[in-house]
Amino acid sequence: MTKQIHLAAQLPAIHNVTVWSDPRSTSQIAVDNFVHLARTAERGKFDFFFLAEGLRVREHKGHFYDLDVVGRPDNLTMLSTVAAVTRHLGVAATVNATFNEPYEVARRLATLDHLSGGRAAWNVVTSFDAFTGENFRRGGFLAEADRYTRAAEFLATARELWDSWADDDVQADPASGRFVPSEAGRFAHRGEHFDISGRFTTPRSPQGHPVIIQAGESPAGRDFAASDAEVVFSKYNRLDEARAFYQDVKGRLARYGRSPDDLRIMPTATVVVADTDAEAAAYADEITRAQVSPQTAIAHLEAVWGRDLSAYDPDGPLPDIDPESESLVLKGHSVFRTGRAETARRWRALAEERGLSIRELVIEVHGGQTFVGSPRTVADAVDHFVQSGGADGFVFAAHLTPGGLDDFVDRVVPLLQEKGALRRDYTGTTLRHHLGLPPLPRTQRTSGNTKEAS
Repeated sequence: MTKQIHLAAQLPAIHNVTVWSDPRSTSQIAVDNFVHLARTAERGKFDFFFLAEGLRVREHKGHFYDLDVVGRPDNLTMLSTVAAVTRHLGVAATVNATFNEPYEVARRLATLDHLSGGRAAWNVVTSFDAFTGENFRRGGFLAEADRYTRAAEFLATARELWDSWADDDVQADPASGRFVPSEAGRFAHRGEHFDISGRFTTPRSPQGHPVIIQAGESPAGRDFAASDAEVVFSKYNRLDEARAFYQDVKGRLARYGRSPDDLRIMPTATVVVADTDAEAAAYADEITRAQVSPQTAIAHLEAVWGRDLSAYDPDGPLPDIDPESESLVLKGHSVFRTGRAETARRWRALAEERGLSIRELVIEVHGGQTFVGSPRTVADAVDHFVQSGGADGFVFAAHLTPGGLDDFVDRVVPLLQEKGALRRDYTGTTLRHHLGLPPLPRTQRTSGNTKEAS
């Protein structure tokens, strides 16, 4: 039986994905661009539209890190707009579990699920650094080792709030219209990180809970995904690595009483489509070199070496000096903040073995475009990746904002539909249904809804 492919679209908010030098890439703020990409994704029968975010503008040597998008609007506000101009497409937002509070996040996500008719999802992320915390006057208040314990309790608390309304707490009464039982919304939670009680204001939403997304790579992150997530974003878009990650995370589910069908694993990916494979390869090389400019290559190297390397030639060899292990020239970014000496050793060995310059090395280690070729070549490659156990689908980040997925949707999606690997139309109304996830059990009224975290 052909496995169904799940697809999501991402309008890039961080990292050097968009080719801003291309005149077809316009604003990362304009509402029309978000609407264009979302409607393109819905035309392609994608499962959801995803927005990432950061809580502080990253800095490189004391200045804005110009590889990032600066000035992105609030995720949930923008996704409310997207939900209003689409009918079926899911809307997924990154919301941080380190510098927010469960009540407010649960209320805003439940509201988005109501507004969208059951299409909301929450990408649960954590923050590791005091640099980001300065925006919240909390600095490094939370030890890095504790971030997943706080996130786990944060999510559990949000679920208690969502469950504080039973499914039938708001219902039609022939005599008086709609009524709310006196216990609806009451909650009390006492735990290590949260001690809250009161009454939750938002009734049970169409999905019960928004779909939970997670993207952790560490052992703790993978366990968190296996215990609580319904979608996992993966960075592994090379088939051998992707299969290993897929098997590892799916293999952890049984420990938590879950089955492989309770979780979807979706690597981030890019795509370049042209009339022929040769034309696509040439264009993909052009895109990659635009994404990793000479300045970008040096900035990536400085993030690992912890030094100012602006005097080095990006088309020359790697520095013959060692990294400054305690120095950070890139702040607010989780990449390359630990294990940098080992990263430098591996990079140096690869550069020597392959005869790579600084820029060629950065292109190699960060990878080129994931899927490149004619429409048929790309459709076959996407299908093979999923059918051979590398993923359940992909989150596509386009190199053009907002039209970078137009060719994929118009030229590749019909071929995937011909294969029977992608839906021809939506058959349900909720994101949980699109993803083939089991529905949540109905909640019943209990006395007090008081829970104490163990």
